[in-house]
Amino acid sequence: MTLVDAGPLVALIDSGEPDHELCVSTLMSLQLPLVTTWAAFTEAMYLVGRAGAWVGQQALCKLVSNADLIIAEHPRQVLPRIAKLMERYADRPMDLADATLVALAEERNTKRIFTLDADFSIYRLHGRAHFELLPASSSSTSQGSSWPRDQPAGTAGRKLREGLPVPAKAGRQTD
Repeated sequence: MTLVDAGPLVALIDSGEPDHELCVSTLMSLQLPLVTTWAAFTEAMYLVGRAGAWVGQQALCKLVSNADLIIAEHPRQVLPRIAKLMERYADRPMDLADATLVALAEERNTKRIFTLDADFSIYRLHGRAHFELLPASSSSTSQGSSWPRDQPAGTAGRKLREGLPVPAKAGRQTD
């Protein structure tokens, strides 16, 4: 299973994003479906909407309806863990999307995450284990999230994909 943060979802759909080609080539090595959280999906939806409005948001919805992207639900009892993570990493600061992805990784016992956010090189699973970051170079090239929070992810003139470039050799995971 590969978790996915908002950054790669936006970069895969918005060909004007600086990390678009890197994310497309990374996707080709992964098995679908990717797994995310509602918080990360919401962040991606917001950023894609700012970049190109409905066509990008529709592409994200299509990923879910085609089962290329699964949005995992958190049980209610995970909320204290999410809050504890945000408190622990308050100096970054850790946002809700990141906290839900760390909590999901702990819950599902997985370390692999497709992200452009260098903060995942700092976050620890259960306070100890490192994430396996995809693409591997993301931790050395990005400082935190790939977009400034106060600026749109792209411009209205960008070409937005209607779906992900589906990996030709990758099959679907069953777990």
